Amino acid sequence: MSDAAAFRFTLRDCAPGDAEAIAAIYAHHVRFGLGTFEEMPPSVDEIRQRRDSILALGLPFLVATAGDRIVGYAYAGPYRTRSAYRYTLEDSIYVAPDATGCGIGRALLARLVERCNALGYRQMVAVIGDSGNQASVRLHAALGFVRIGIQPAVGFKHGRWVDSVLMQRTLGAGAATLPKAAESA
Repeated sequence: MSDAAAFRFTLRDCAPGDAEAIAAIYAHHVRFGLGTFEEMPPSVDEIRQRRDSILALGLPFLVATAGDRIVGYAYAGPYRTRSAYRYTLEDSIYVAPDATGCGIGRALLARLVERCNALGYRQMVAVIGDSGNQASVRLHAALGFVRIGIQPAVGFKHGRWVDSVLMQRTLGAGAATLPKAAESA
């Protein structure tokens, strides 16, 4: 989009019919980018199943729309599956390639953090593919994420080794208090 200041979009919860547009956005990033380490774009049915899995956990899955077109999406999923990680989430954000630089990623991530705070989670982790992905690093830093590490050369994509940047931010009280379930135990 050429005029970022004039670009208008809204955020809403993801609907079942959004899977095709989400799959198209993600397929672009899989094929041409290093933000994800997937190498083959998943099918629309796979995207639908992933969405349903996130929603079944009571976690947010959001889309940004400009008119009738989906121009970005974001969701929070479990950081890891082992039970001790149950208060920590990982975020995922993807914006259509012709809609970058318009504030969509920032709006999606801000809303995602807000929703996860309200759900009582305590930490959010960003696993950013490619240490050269400064747009994602800056986006996360602007919303309170701190770089906690780098995993050098953990991926191999597009004929080269790729790093992962780890960033993290506190949600709610973070580690300052015990979770409500642990207080009564």
